[in-house]
Amino acid sequence: MTTSVTTAVPQTKRSTSARITDVLIQNIMIVVMLLIVAFFAYRSARFATPDNLLTILIAAAPFALIALGQTLVILTGGIDLSVGSVIAASAMAAAWTAKNVGDNPALPLIAAVATGLIAGAINGFVVSRMNVPPFIATLGMLTLASGIAYVIGGGAPINGLPSSYGVYANTSVFGLTIPVILMIAAILAFAFIMKRTSYGLRVYAVGGNLLAAEIAGVRSKSILFSVYAISGLLAGLSGLMLSSRVITGAPNLGQGYELDAIAAVVIGGASLMGGRGTIWGTAIGLLLIQTINNGLDLLLVPAYWQNVIKGVIIVAAVAVDVWAAKRRK
Repeated sequence: MTTSVTTAVPQTKRSTSARITDVLIQNIMIVVMLLIVAFFAYRSARFATPDNLLTILIAAAPFALIALGQTLVILTGGIDLSVGSVIAASAMAAAWTAKNVGDNPALPLIAAVATGLIAGAINGFVVSRMNVPPFIATLGMLTLASGIAYVIGGGAPINGLPSSYGVYANTSVFGLTIPVILMIAAILAFAFIMKRTSYGLRVYAVGGNLLAAEIAGVRSKSILFSVYAISGLLAGLSGLMLSSRVITGAPNLGQGYELDAIAAVVIGGASLMGGRGTIWGTAIGLLLIQTINNGLDLLLVPAYWQNVIKGVIIVAAVAVDVWAAKRRK
């Protein structure tokens, strides 16, 4: 009797420990995120204040839109390198419209969305119908959209915009700016679409096994076209939000943003080979990057060292996620 009791207790302890380990491994990126937050909160008294947390969300909003589009593209096994330049072209188109067409808040919105959608649709057509590799197709659009951004402004920023142009990014509702509200709504909407709708399942199917998806009746070319079009549309919205924040159109706006968007998707656990990844993972990856940017700014780390530290943390985070994925198998 005594022997059976003393044997059962260690087994229970091992079982509880194993369950805790499994939970930590399954949510490894959240654990990494909490550790980084704790570090910055310890080093800077200002970091954990409500105002600063809101600042992180505001900074994350434009990145969130392009990261969501990038997630859909990567889930199909592709990549969109053009979103940074599409942001610039859309911002310049919106700013030019606000300055030259009329003081109507709807017109810059239409110009930005249309510019992004057209760029995305061209990417989608070239990839899905002409079978050009996504890397080459979107690299070409990166150069094209960047050139168009400079052409619209004659090589210079567009200043002197009406104050109404700032309504998109500087208006608050219940303490949250419109870009933050749009970010939250977009994350919830895309999480639902990818998890609960047949469209989301078809995107995963195309990225997981293209041939099997086509045999099963999935119209892969339409799916590929749609994800690039959505990515372009969201980049257009992001360009409008960024230029509206400073009420200026700049042809170099969004430069390098595509790398942070791709990093957010990869940190979130998506496979660059397609077929694996989640919207929630991208959201965590996005917040992780913005938290690092904000924390390093508060600690007054020089910009050149910020890139080094951010790169090391991102590589380490992805390495930990890959290790955790192997443990889960």
